[in-house]
Amino acid sequence: MKWARAVHHAESLAQTCAEMITRPSSIFPLRVTQLWAVGDILGPPRDLETVTVALCVDLPVDEVAWWTEPPGAGHWSNATRLAKNPVLPWWRSAHAPVWNHRIDRPALMWDAADGVREDTVAALREGRGESVRLASPTPDEMRTRLCEELTVSLRTLRACTQAYEERRWSPGKLEPVADALWRASDGYLDVRDAVDRD
Repeated sequence: MKWARAVHHAESLAQTCAEMITRPSSIFPLRVTQLWAVGDILGPPRDLETVTVALCVDLPVDEVAWWTEPPGAGHWSNATRLAKNPVLPWWRSAHAPVWNHRIDRPALMWDAADGVREDTVAALREGRGESVRLASPTPDEMRTRLCEELTVSLRTLRACTQAYEERRWSPGKLEPVADALWRASDGYLDVRDAVDRD
């Protein structure tokens, strides 16, 4: 997709986040509190396959392990048309740092407290994403972050494995439980690889 279209998708999602936070929590219990631009959209203008974003939600860290989807993510994605657009969401807990080994120096596009960050949107449009990114963590900060991420991912993998075992021979669809186990496994292995490389 063309650069202008990619930025349009990111900006539209920021505006949608602002609208969604005003909707009743009884209908949309998953509360997205921050939207961060990640990866290629922060670089110079060029054609992109997808726009990667980090969506921070008001849930405990253990409910949003790396590469997993928190409860209500599907409902939120469908309501915002996120699932229909070339946008790759990485779900994060708002109660831990957003960055890790893959979310490198993201840029805040929207938060529930201050709304859409027009300076970030303007920088992305102009290909100046570098100017609005977070500072790089130190090697020690990254090591600590990865250890925390790995601990959460392992707990989630164990919980999903147990849930799968309990549901494996029960009536009903196994797919949601199997998908959750796959996401937890994939996330754990990704963080494990990052720790091993460090």
